[in-house]
Order: sequence, then C-alpha cells, then structure tokens
Amino acid sequence: MAAAEPTRPRRVRPRPSEEAEERERPPARSASAKRRSGVPGASAAMRSAAGQLAQLLGRVPDSVSSLKPTEDGWEAQVEVVELERIPDTTSVMASYKVALDSEGQLISYERTRRYSRGMIDRPT
Repeated sequence: MAAAEPTRPRRVRPRPSEEAEERERPPARSASAKRRSGVPGASAAMRSAAGQLAQLLGRVPDSVSSLKPTEDGWEAQVEVVELERIPDTTSVMASYKVALDSEGQLISYERTRRYSRGMIDRPT
C-alpha cells in the first residue's frame, strides 16, 4: 500500500457569528418589546402611580387625570383629596405630577395645583 498524501487544510472564510450580527443591528423598539422587557403597560403604570403616591401621602388618590409615556418610563397627573369638607363640592383637591421609571417605580412627585372639587376649569 502506498503512503497516503497528507491532506491540506482547506481555507474557509470565517463566518460572523449570529451574536456578532445581532450586536451590529440597532434594537427594535416596539410597544410589545417594551412590555416584554419589564416596562409596564399604561394600566399597570396608572395603578402603580396611584398606589405609590398613596403610600407616600397617606391619602387615597381620587383619580388619575393624565398618563403619558416618556423616554424613561411614565408621567402621570394624580388627583388627591387633601381636605374633606361637607358639602363634597367644597373639598380641597390637589393635583400631583408623578414620574415613574421604566420598571414602574416612582422616582419623583410634585404637587402642581390645589383647588376646590366644585371648581371647573375656565378657558383663558
């Protein structure tokens, strides 16, 4: 039997791994992707804002009057009864601006307005 020739290694171009390709692509930012990554939806953010503010103030919020997403999480306007009076329309209300982070945790709050419950906004 004749001696076999040593085989030469074939030159193969290295293929970039899938991980490297994914790192080069910009991440997709969809609403469903945000929810999967831990960002709460609007209803969860609204409950979270009201609940956490109630713990800090020791008063139960009356309503959440606005909620909007921000780059860092959520921002809400929460209405709170600060002083109960009879009749109910004379109770003193306060509006708080509440900021939540991307996980739904309260990071800041600020009272922005006080008014009586029976007062209506008038066009300026």
